Amino acid sequence: MASIRVLPEILSNQIAAGEVVERPASVVKELLENAIDAKSDRIHVEIEQGGRSLIRVGDNGQGMGHDDALLAIERYATSKILSEADLSSIRSLGFRGEALPSIAAVSKFSMVTRNAASDAGTEIIVEGGKIKAVNQTGAPPGTMVSARQLFFNTPARRKFLKTVNTEMGHISEIVSCIALARSDISFRLIHNSKTVKDWPGSADAFERVVDVLGSDLRDLLYPLDHEAAAARISGWIADPSASRSSTNRIYMYVNGRFVRDRSIIYALAEGFRGRLMKGRFPMAVLFLDIPHSEVDVNVHPAKQEVRFFKQRQVVEAVRRAVENAWQQQKNRASGRQPGVQPTATQVELFEKSSQQVQPPWESPDFQTSAASAQASVSEPPRTYAAAADSANTARSVAPAAEKPSRPEPQPQTGMFSMGYFSEALILGQFRNTYIICEKSDELLLVDQHAAHERIVYERLCHFRKSHDTAAMQRLLMPETVELRYREAPAMEQLLPELNAMGFEIEHFGGETFVVKAVPDVLAEREIAPLVTDMAETAENLGAAPDMGRLVDQCLVLMACHGAIRAGQALGEKEMTALLKQLDACDNPFHCPHGRPTLIRWSVPYLEKNFRRTI
Repeated sequence: MASIRVLPEILSNQIAAGEVVERPASVVKELLENAIDAKSDRIHVEIEQGGRSLIRVGDNGQGMGHDDALLAIERYATSKILSEADLSSIRSLGFRGEALPSIAAVSKFSMVTRNAASDAGTEIIVEGGKIKAVNQTGAPPGTMVSARQLFFNTPARRKFLKTVNTEMGHISEIVSCIALARSDISFRLIHNSKTVKDWPGSADAFERVVDVLGSDLRDLLYPLDHEAAAARISGWIADPSASRSSTNRIYMYVNGRFVRDRSIIYALAEGFRGRLMKGRFPMAVLFLDIPHSEVDVNVHPAKQEVRFFKQRQVVEAVRRAVENAWQQQKNRASGRQPGVQPTATQVELFEKSSQQVQPPWESPDFQTSAASAQASVSEPPRTYAAAADSANTARSVAPAAEKPSRPEPQPQTGMFSMGYFSEALILGQFRNTYIICEKSDELLLVDQHAAHERIVYERLCHFRKSHDTAAMQRLLMPETVELRYREAPAMEQLLPELNAMGFEIEHFGGETFVVKAVPDVLAEREIAPLVTDMAETAENLGAAPDMGRLVDQCLVLMACHGAIRAGQALGEKEMTALLKQLDACDNPFHCPHGRPTLIRWSVPYLEKNFRRTI
């Protein structure tokens, strides 16, 4: 008896649908692409229960006649390619004829469509891949597709859907991605009868970018415009101060198609080299116009990836486009281009992005510790026992905000004793990043950013435990922060913990939050990037995160944002105060990320490597 058999058509359609319809957002993406291919200029998306109950996309495009409508729900039926040669030069967003039959195979599907030449519209009702009814109906020109009870006939797929907020977040993101590329089209997104997004059609692409990314970026976006043999690059990159902790705010389009491509992200990062900290990623909207015959868009079931025939040249074009944008911005700021008068805001922002943020040396407790530490710089080296006594005395008289109320650390072994850092003689600073010190028979190199991160982290931990309101700094003007749809619920869940850490943040409605106060150690820092990073972290951990882990990650983010940067020139006073405060930490030898704060070399090690006679 044969063990291989041909699958029933309905079952094979459900399997094939799994490649196209992964979740409700996949349905929205396919229907939006069809609406754009139909030359619509108004698209309406209506969602209920995150797409579980209803997904409806209506447009005012070309629509279809009766016969075409029936063919459209057949697998591999399309009007966009006619021959094998057309596959090598695809100009439309959809082309395989899989979207409608795939959606119809796993939902209760209906489509109403009419073209301008027809007197009446056509309504087709399909349930689980089976046609239930075909009717004539009154309808305006265009198409409206409804998918109810997604995955009703594939319960194994339905149970893997996430929460309503999570699925709606994915839908909102895909609508935003597609809307970014087509500013000429009006998009409206409605969830449970409430308007979530409403972007009117406009010829001004920049205004659409600002609408989607947030109005706070209006003065932080720099244009791209570079033409090379392999591709023409256009779009906008955001100022480095608006960087993120992940790549999810990099939007790239190849011939109008939203894609994800690691090589382009790499090229973008190369263009930002020297302007971003390690682990930070830029915000950007990139449009790549490439000859259709030199890009393969048929390499991914969901059409999210493409293959470039001249990949190396395309990557180089992106890198050069970004570098040219920085050079043009520099020229505008310096007034080298005749006739170009940059605004004061543009000059200020560029100069700010080209310099490191100043450390918060102005805080009273830092100045006090700096003054007391400076007096000991010229004293002769002391014994380790004296250093330990000095450190213990300093701990007993230090302000409460400076000493975390934690159990005393275990005694350090070997060279790591109390007062280890403050007893070192400062020799100077290397590359405005490392503090060079001499300690007895050792040469020390202290990473100033890692060291200050540890200091800020432990102060924030202490604040969270003590709830010392005196360590809060109220903002003169509350700062408004716009988040993405997916981040807003996560941030709302995190608010009680953040407010216990010294913030005062309120949900203003929708995706808007208002910051009224911050911990004093963050008073001189930009707050919006920090809040967006924390929201992104919370969103990435899912709907029911480990709150202890999430809080610690937020504390680490705050410490990173609040610490001095690599490349920041420090005076002797500041370096001395930094080392003294490092001695007061429970764990002065590692930053909150786990990186070491110092490297040390002994005299024997140095003499051995210099081939000296000991």
